[in-house]
Amino acid sequence: MKKYALILALLFTPVALSAQLSQYSAGKVQQAQKLQQENKLNEAISVLKGMDISRAYDRAFIDRVLGVYYWQAEKPSESIRHLSQSVSSGLLEDEQARSTQRMLADILLSQAQYKTALKHYYQLSQSIPASEKADELWLRIAQAHYQIEEWRPVLSALQHYERLHRKDEVQPLTMKLGAQLQLKQLQSALPTLNRLIVLQPEKKVWWQQMAGIQMQLDRHRHAMETLALAQRQGVDLSQQDLKTLGQLYAQQGIPEKAARIFASLENSDSDETLLVSQATYWQMAKEWDKSISSWQKVVQLNSKYRWQLAQLLIQEGQYQLALNELNQIQDSKRKADVELAKVRVFYKLEQYEQAIVHAKKADQIESSKSSQSWIKYLNQIRNMNS
Repeated sequence: MKKYALILALLFTPVALSAQLSQYSAGKVQQAQKLQQENKLNEAISVLKGMDISRAYDRAFIDRVLGVYYWQAEKPSESIRHLSQSVSSGLLEDEQARSTQRMLADILLSQAQYKTALKHYYQLSQSIPASEKADELWLRIAQAHYQIEEWRPVLSALQHYERLHRKDEVQPLTMKLGAQLQLKQLQSALPTLNRLIVLQPEKKVWWQQMAGIQMQLDRHRHAMETLALAQRQGVDLSQQDLKTLGQLYAQQGIPEKAARIFASLENSDSDETLLVSQATYWQMAKEWDKSISSWQKVVQLNSKYRWQLAQLLIQEGQYQLALNELNQIQDSKRKADVELAKVRVFYKLEQYEQAIVHAKKADQIESSKSSQSWIKYLNQIRNMNS
């Protein structure tokens, strides 16, 4: 975790000597400070560690300075130990006491000691001076709760933060969203996602989460509009996102757009599932030629779809092509249906003798009202023409 800006500001500010310090302690602090400014941290620490301190206030003050130097020397455990001793003494002056406790809390947070950091942050939150940025304090509290997955306190701390900090920023909003999702507060998560999208319109995950939540709430038209807007704005949607958008177009009665989305996907001309979807959506959109073209591509991959192609070819009056497909259907369960389809084709071609032959075949395979009606009707035509 990063070293927070507040810590750095405190660490590199020269130590202000207190009038309460003994002359001996003040001299040692000045000596250590000179060494620290010369980048001789270890020597500065040695000077302070070697002191013979009898006064409690001096001990608390020296612990504070050692806490700073140990942090600069990248010894966080020693820094925490000395700062904790300084804070727990209760002897520092008000401003020094507060800045020391805040420094301790921030270092604890940076070292993943979240619960201990929170104790100090909440003490600090009870009385925040006008000179201090209260929003930063509440943001730290939210961060600590977030790390230990205490979701309701995260939202509570962020409420304080947002009252003081009016400008939207990604990190607090991301924490807020995470807490809302963990608490299943889906309705509340939508405005948070809207704010994140305003800040980072190019970030795919916000659009995905927005559409996902809308679908969970059965707001499928809103989900469709969300993904469509993301696509229009040039967001690099995944193939699955685009499939979802296509399916949503179809659900909302816009099959032409659904077909176009599926036609734009990777492997759209060679993937059986994608081609079936295209053919189906073009057919729903009454784009017959495009649907036929898609079904023809599907049949090249899997012959079980010849029936759908043949039906559409008959509908569109492409009888010879339909007959070619019907002759290649091997599905034993469709034998009667295939024969009846051939009846329709030969009838349209005015080849009535062929039509009656296939009507009788259909009736032999599985007698039905349809096969009987065709036989009766075609016999009537034969008698009329004889």
